[in-house]
Amino acid sequence: MSAIDWLLESDEPAVRYQTRRDLLGEDALDDAAHILDGPKVKALFAGQEPDGGFGYHPYCKWGGAHWRLVSLVELAVPAGEPRALAALETVLAWLTSSGRAKSLRVINGLVRRCASMEGNALAVASRLGLATDSRAEQLARSLVEWQWPDGGWNCDDKASGRRSSFHESLPAMWGLHEYATATGAEWAHEAAARAAELYLQHRLFRSLRTGDVLSDQWLAPRQPPYWHYDILQGLLILSRMGHAADPRSADALGVLESLRARDGRWAARGYWWKHGDGRGNTDVVDWGRRGPNELITLNALRVLAAAQNAAPPPLVGGSVST
Repeated sequence: MSAIDWLLESDEPAVRYQTRRDLLGEDALDDAAHILDGPKVKALFAGQEPDGGFGYHPYCKWGGAHWRLVSLVELAVPAGEPRALAALETVLAWLTSSGRAKSLRVINGLVRRCASMEGNALAVASRLGLATDSRAEQLARSLVEWQWPDGGWNCDDKASGRRSSFHESLPAMWGLHEYATATGAEWAHEAAARAAELYLQHRLFRSLRTGDVLSDQWLAPRQPPYWHYDILQGLLILSRMGHAADPRSADALGVLESLRARDGRWAARGYWWKHGDGRGNTDVVDWGRRGPNELITLNALRVLAAAQNAAPPPLVGGSVST
């Protein structure tokens, strides 16, 4: 059985739908119509309270509304879904509150902010149809204002200012890309493009100075990544931005290929969670700790397909070399 055939047998309609849409080019409307019936989607909505939240702070790891929404949009929950919008209201109220604005730290002229929070929320709002909401624009403009000279973001008070955090920068880049796609805002597109250059210059995981691997953990895909960086998540967001065929992605693509099992599937190479009630680094969904992982396999195949199908960069002068 091929990896695609295996994905098409998933009990999660969202996995079947995205496999058919992104890998087979089908409309897959029958699977799309049942996304909200999927066991993972149902688990992520379970326990929702009248205020839209889940009984604790939106950022509570990993069962807060913030984290559930990121997983829900990656499971293709449709824009306008009322329960998702209700959960998003709690996240936006938190992130755009006056108290959070007052906590902004500036050291040596650089804003120290965990921009993954705003970035993930902005991506979710854009996917759910709220990109034109004034609060989404507030998040987007804040991210642009806080962006460091190298194109990224960082919340470390001790950081020198020379390099941003790969962890904090990827969700911020994703959010700005989704916002720009939804609204056409060129300023957001340009900011996302500057962030993409940060990753591409590093070939997604290498030191600029020595070429060495910056972190072995980055070479080990995990599902969900939450706010953590790894090369699969980096490649996935960059491929959505049209950078899958950039030559500087080649090293990371090679590593991703090397992690593929003989049966054509990928497994999680570690995890950030355990299954539980959503508190204390537990997740209400069992994402799979052993064996082949559906979402890692789906995302890896998406990235490789995007790299294979991307148009080559334009040739200078229009000439063709042979």
